[in-house]
Amino acid sequence: MNHTVPQAFAAAVQRYAGRTALIGEDGQALSYEELDRLRLAAARALLALGVQAGERVAIWGQNCVEWVIAALAIHSVGAAVVPVNTRMRGSEASYVLERSGARLLFSAGRFLDQYYPALLAPHRPAGLETVVVLREAAAGDLDWEGFLARGAGIDAAAVAQRAAAVRPDSLMDVIFTSGTTGLPKGVMTSHGQNLRTVAEWSRHMALVPEDRYLVVNPFFHTFGYKFGWLAGLLAGATVLPHAVFDAAALTARVARQRVTVLPGPPTLFISILNDPQRAATDLSSLRATITGAAAVAPALIERIRAELGFKVVLTGYGLTESCGVVSLCGAGDDAETVALTSGKPLAETEVRCVDAQGVPLPAGDAGEIVVRGYNVMQGYLDDAKATAEAIDSEGWLHTGDIGILDARGYLRITDRLKDMYIAGGFNCYPAEIERIIAGHPAVAQVAVVGVPDERLGEVGKAFVVARPQVSIDPRELIAWCRERMANYKVPRFAEVVASLPTNASGKVLKFELRKS
Repeated sequence: MNHTVPQAFAAAVQRYAGRTALIGEDGQALSYEELDRLRLAAARALLALGVQAGERVAIWGQNCVEWVIAALAIHSVGAAVVPVNTRMRGSEASYVLERSGARLLFSAGRFLDQYYPALLAPHRPAGLETVVVLREAAAGDLDWEGFLARGAGIDAAAVAQRAAAVRPDSLMDVIFTSGTTGLPKGVMTSHGQNLRTVAEWSRHMALVPEDRYLVVNPFFHTFGYKFGWLAGLLAGATVLPHAVFDAAALTARVARQRVTVLPGPPTLFISILNDPQRAATDLSSLRATITGAAAVAPALIERIRAELGFKVVLTGYGLTESCGVVSLCGAGDDAETVALTSGKPLAETEVRCVDAQGVPLPAGDAGEIVVRGYNVMQGYLDDAKATAEAIDSEGWLHTGDIGILDARGYLRITDRLKDMYIAGGFNCYPAEIERIIAGHPAVAQVAVVGVPDERLGEVGKAFVVARPQVSIDPRELIAWCRERMANYKVPRFAEVVASLPTNASGKVLKFELRKS
């Protein structure tokens, strides 16, 4: 097995040279050889810009061919990728850029009705030296072609030398995850552990070179990045990046490109199943999927199999701190097992459910899920205290999630990390959202909880207490939130209350709010 991305991708290029590696939404197709040439050109440009081994380079862009090339180039020169959520506002992205120390950013141009460099401009960190606009650059900004041209004077041998110096324990990426403190922490993982996790995931999905893998999960997320384009390319498959979820456009592309692999959250499949054009669209090529990130009904698994024709339908459990995967179901598991559990732990990893003292609990008893193995992160970037709180002295990662291991060894999640909820596949951390809402001039107190939603699984509801002698219009508050946070974080509902329920120590009783 190849233990670094440069090694593994080079092996894929050698093996699948003439096969199609990537097909963009505009129809642009690149063979493995062509993708490799562009990777090399981008890596030369990175060296021309002075990118050092171990340095962190950020990508804040939509799913597209250039995102993949940029990431492969970053890995090739021994630097680490810092994916930035495209739903973030300028101030949120700025925090990630500053914390990561990124001097170089690959940015979307015009996307989601925004020009991303302009979104960042008022908040641009002083240390950010260069912004490369991946697509639709405004006049005067450094565009993709201009970036590639920077590397013309760099010898390809210099890239090969840097790639050869990458080791299995070299930092591969830093992915920022919003902890319950409300401020994102950078999760550090290495090449070796990620490739081992990707290989195990690909084995469960039975990925093969003949697959045509449509990746609509965002590349800034482990699912779209590690188990999306990277897994697809290392398996020799054809990867089809897709930037925005739209059921009609997605099913049309499945039919046109004969897509075989299409993972996504339950929202995606509910939308496809409810699409009036589905009956007239040929989806017979679909073979394998994995879903999760929200409660899944057994009936939905059955419909995905029966009505969409998937032969392999899996669910799993993971977190950024575990390279994205802790457990997976198997292709032979029945619909109830797939829907109601998150499968078995990855081979050669350990999972326990423990009590408050860290003592392992017997099968069937609920406790905190702890994980130990090759998939556990290296730690949080520049945060030894938070790392020590997350990983104990025996190497167990404390997830904060509550679960049950059954007699078969299958894991069932019974509660989310503290008060986290998942809206349309995106993790939402109330503490982070509350911190922003607390900045509203009329808000005295705020508590945010997740409430059920038929389409998105869960959405946020904010309970707010107004300051004395002022009133709060719930609609105005939601509009105010839209200007200050990523759209998936914006509460869909707001309720003004006289007070929040608390216990004797003053802690807000969120379970009481969920009942209202």
